[in-house]
Amino acid sequence: MDLGLLIALIGAAMAVFLCGIGSSVGVGIVGQAANGVLSEDPDKFGNMLLLVALPGTQGVYGFVACFWASIIKLNLLGGTIPEITPLKGFQILAACLPVAIAGLVSAIYQGKVCAAGIAVAAKQPQASMRALIYGGLVETYAILGLVITLLLLNGIKL
Repeated sequence: MDLGLLIALIGAAMAVFLCGIGSSVGVGIVGQAANGVLSEDPDKFGNMLLLVALPGTQGVYGFVACFWASIIKLNLLGGTIPEITPLKGFQILAACLPVAIAGLVSAIYQGKVCAAGIAVAAKQPQASMRALIYGGLVETYAILGLVITLLLLNGIKL
């Protein structure tokens, strides 16, 4: 395997792994809060489901970035992988960093925001959508990271 291809694949893998780690931590944080509430009142499951699931979206963004970098850009399933110089490999790695870092950090903080939203939804179930909006504000930065990654990947000429 070429060094450039290896570097590019490390960048694509970082997008998946870091976003996945962030999503796991974020969902874990809010899931713990939700389970505490559900132990008292199982009927509040529906109000809390979206808050628990929201930090998991960053993992999807990391997967999209990895798919774009490895399948679309590098043509790994097409059979003819382009010659990737180490410089191009580092360009692809760098292009994957915005979603990787934004996904990692935003998912963790989104889990904290959504956990606070669980406390709101536990006392005032009608306010759960308001709590979801706060979680959505954190989501914005993960989406921006994904958009920048896709733009950077599209700008790399192989």
